Amino acid sequence: MAAKKYLTLIAGIRSLVSAKDSSAGAGDAGELVALDSAGKIASNMMPNGIGADSRVVAASENLAAGDQVNLWDDSGTLKARKADATAAGKESHGFTESAVTSGANATVLFDGTISGLSGLTLGAKYFLSTTAGGITATAPSTVNNVVQPVGVAASATELVYERGEPITIVS
Repeated sequence: MAAKKYLTLIAGIRSLVSAKDSSAGAGDAGELVALDSAGKIASNMMPNGIGADSRVVAASENLAAGDQVNLWDDSGTLKARKADATAAGKESHGFTESAVTSGANATVLFDGTISGLSGLTLGAKYFLSTTAGGITATAPSTVNNVVQPVGVAASATELVYERGEPITIVS
């Protein structure tokens, strides 16, 4: 969506300029703000402490929008990969809103609502799935699997992310 334009003076010349719907940092200081395609102010335009708690991390594999994400130490570098209930140490730390290819930066959100899902039961608790990056309404029950609540369905397509403590099944 194209940002709205406004008339301003640049070096004494009247100019038509687009408002910003995303910030590139200090170089955008003083610019007018436009709402993004969702009708909201982009999180990178908000002051620290306001908006979703998130971190930008390099993805060590392809991530899909809505994937449960595990943060891990790759030889001293924090990286993001799909969380997986089949292995201790791959618990969910957050989720992605956008698809990311391996090696690219992923924004991992630690709270908020995951949208674009399907088939959820309103009000039901969901757990990290044994399918990498996924969720399930049925807690894993196999030995060495991890049981971790990850949220509650707010609708058939939205999950309110609530990271639960992961517990490994030992017998």
